[in-house]
Amino acid sequence: MTPAVVTPAGSTPDSEKNTELQENEKILSSEFLSIEQITELLDEPDVDGIQEKMSVFLNFKNLQTCLRDAILLDYYVSGFFWAKEMDFSIDQYSKFMSLLNMLLHNLQTLHMSLEDSIKWLGEVMAEIGPNRSQKNEDLHVFDVKEANAIIDYLKISLFQHYRLYEFMFYSTREEIVIGTAQTIEVVKPADHPFPAPLEEGISLDIYSTFIEPSPTLEGEKKVLDQEQSPQESQPESETAEEDPLVGFTIDDVKSALARVTDEVLLSIQKEINEKLQVQEEAFSARIEKLKKA
Repeated sequence: MTPAVVTPAGSTPDSEKNTELQENEKILSSEFLSIEQITELLDEPDVDGIQEKMSVFLNFKNLQTCLRDAILLDYYVSGFFWAKEMDFSIDQYSKFMSLLNMLLHNLQTLHMSLEDSIKWLGEVMAEIGPNRSQKNEDLHVFDVKEANAIIDYLKISLFQHYRLYEFMFYSTREEIVIGTAQTIEVVKPADHPFPAPLEEGISLDIYSTFIEPSPTLEGEKKVLDQEQSPQESQPESETAEEDPLVGFTIDDVKSALARVTDEVLLSIQKEINEKLQVQEEAFSARIEKLKKA
């Protein structure tokens, strides 16, 4: 894209005007989308197809994570679909899409304000809109109705949200971390029954000497178990003591518990009665003293 031309000092108003006209002609002669690309977009039946093709033409590969690319894609797709509803010709599509692109270029690169963008649009529309002069008739691709419709569309699309586009281009945003790489070391399988010691624990020599069971001792223990006599290998159930509750029924257990409970309650009641009697005698003695006084 071609930046705006700076007028040299001492230029006359006529030379300045001619320079601006030449610059506008140069801008509008550039093609944002080629004829082949516009033809492919027109073959798409709906907005989704236009959006998919447009993302390929503009080389937008991170639409799911990059908000800026998604906004720009929506800007161009909306403009193209509006032009499709206006039933523009191929040449009109080319000029209109170049106009949309240059407006964003002026905002992003030249930091053009809203007032300057509106002024720039008026100058460009005077070149590509209806004009009575016979000079550069190939640039006059829009009639009065189409030129007014383009201006109205830009009012409700770009100009109405101009501050938001400025914020998108100029403001830095924090990167949100949506993933991180982690390196995990897997424990190697051990060749013996116990896992290998940790590096921050004890050394392998100490582990092998004092902790790891000796294979020789285990083998000797198995041999000794096999050589045991039948008397030594008798099951423990034969030598174990008999259960003291064998032969008692549930009723026997309930009656035994009832007797024990009655005995405990009687002893507690007797103790309480004795304490009450002592307190009663003490109160009686105090009452007698009060009466004598």
